[in-house]
Amino acid sequence: MGIDLGTANTLVVLQHKGIVVQEPSVVAIDAKTQQVLAIGQEAYGMVGRTPGNLIAIRPLKDGVIADFNMAEHMIRAFINKAMTVGNITAPRVLIGIPWGITELEKRAVFDASKNAGAAETYLIDEPMAAAVGAGLPVTANTGHLIVDIGGGTTEVAVIAMGGIVTCKSIRVAGVEMDSTILHHCRKHYNLLIGERMAETMKIEIGSAYPFEEERHTTVRGRDLLSGLPRTFTLSSYEIRDALSEPVHAILESIKLTLEKTPPELAADIMGTGITLMGGGALLHGLDQLIAEETGIPVQVAKDPLSCVALGTQLILEQPHLMTAISSSIAQRR
Repeated sequence: MGIDLGTANTLVVLQHKGIVVQEPSVVAIDAKTQQVLAIGQEAYGMVGRTPGNLIAIRPLKDGVIADFNMAEHMIRAFINKAMTVGNITAPRVLIGIPWGITELEKRAVFDASKNAGAAETYLIDEPMAAAVGAGLPVTANTGHLIVDIGGGTTEVAVIAMGGIVTCKSIRVAGVEMDSTILHHCRKHYNLLIGERMAETMKIEIGSAYPFEEERHTTVRGRDLLSGLPRTFTLSSYEIRDALSEPVHAILESIKLTLEKTPPELAADIMGTGITLMGGGALLHGLDQLIAEETGIPVQVAKDPLSCVALGTQLILEQPHLMTAISSSIAQRR
């Protein structure tokens, strides 16, 4: 079983079956009793809509476990759902984690997986899993540059010969983009909108590069001055301006990674290009902007949202591949 344990969404794959669970990384609890009421898609439907005694929380922040107890409940629920689909017990689990997290954070993931019923747990650096899932020849001696823009972290990595040569991880990604849209609406319109509305705006009219024809969308929220519900129209130009700061941070991380890349691999990357993956890769025009800023060809992975999860599946199905990239894998029974 492979797991892409993300800040925004969690995906679970089974050998030879593909993705069997794909749900938001959200847990709804009773604030008084701390009882878990809903997990995943059902809990996500409660975000911004719960009464005072119910709280919808994300157990992961910036790609790592922020609330161990809730994360364990969530991981257990997703593993159980996947075991039901696959009719298996005590699975061997491979979990994608951000590159460079601390040993304490790794231990939290190991313990949560063990307590959720895993017989063996392996952790793999997400950049490597994503590269495998995107179909890149990670064991070749040719260098490849990947940019994985998830919910909580963006990871820029140069991969060659089954290992990560250099990598930069920043805690600026999809959730941060949503936050900048929330801030823009509050600052310029005195309008308070919800997380889901901000995410919808990002998907519908968000961009890193101008559209051929600018777009508009209707936004609903609460007026901070009157306290009453309010509706107005927002343009893609404004959202692009609001997203400029996180987009610039991602661009800078790419440039800094390239500066640390050995010359031979840098020459390879000029030919192989930059591969974008993760939900943030779907931001309109991001590939075009990066290509202009770096002078390097950029392509978006075929299934950018599922690269890490599909990578864990391929690694589990091909033992020789796991051996070849062993430097990116940690194990605990």
